[in-house]
Amino acid sequence: MMCEWQKLTLSTSTMYSRRTFTEIIAIVWLCASCSAKRQWDYEPLSISGRTSDASKLTIETEVARERRDKFITATFGINYQIDGTTMVEAIAYRSQSGSSSDYQLMPWSIPKQPFQDYIKDYYKDVVYGNFGACSNLPKPGTETPFPKMTVKLEKCVITGDGLPEIAPEGYYKIIFSVTGEVEWGFELIAKVISKSNMMGY
Repeated sequence: MMCEWQKLTLSTSTMYSRRTFTEIIAIVWLCASCSAKRQWDYEPLSISGRTSDASKLTIETEVARERRDKFITATFGINYQIDGTTMVEAIAYRSQSGSSSDYQLMPWSIPKQPFQDYIKDYYKDVVYGNFGACSNLPKPGTETPFPKMTVKLEKCVITGDGLPEIAPEGYYKIIFSVTGEVEWGFELIAKVISKSNMMGY
């Protein structure tokens, strides 16, 4: 079975024009990265939200710290009906140094698509798989039509469900965008390190 992250695509022209050696290696790893436990860990560094209409969609985000651990905490107040005009897109970038000028487009993305297609392909295994245990997200099978509600993520740690087993070390920037009646989204920056390096070998 194809893992969810292998469904993510990038336009051919952009992918070939910007592909680096690291990205080529990432694609090779990606093809073998289904159903196994992830070999990387991450540290969330920042998360920032945006909305074009706070009367219809509010968003509060933060990286919460507890001792040495960091968590993703967020609240999404959805006060409008997500419908067929709502589109979703996610783009991933990677930087070796973390410098804002060093980020390069990665071949892991969610192409712009209707919200219902996004829910069908990614909700159960990726969204709920990673955030279901730390949130009040609707259980799979009850998420359509997506309800007007306040979604709360409390001290979430990404489990890696539906994501590649192996990811190159570095700094990652994920830009998630929703358009339609309201334009909103968030930008997450995280540092990724292989678990072997964490063990010192």
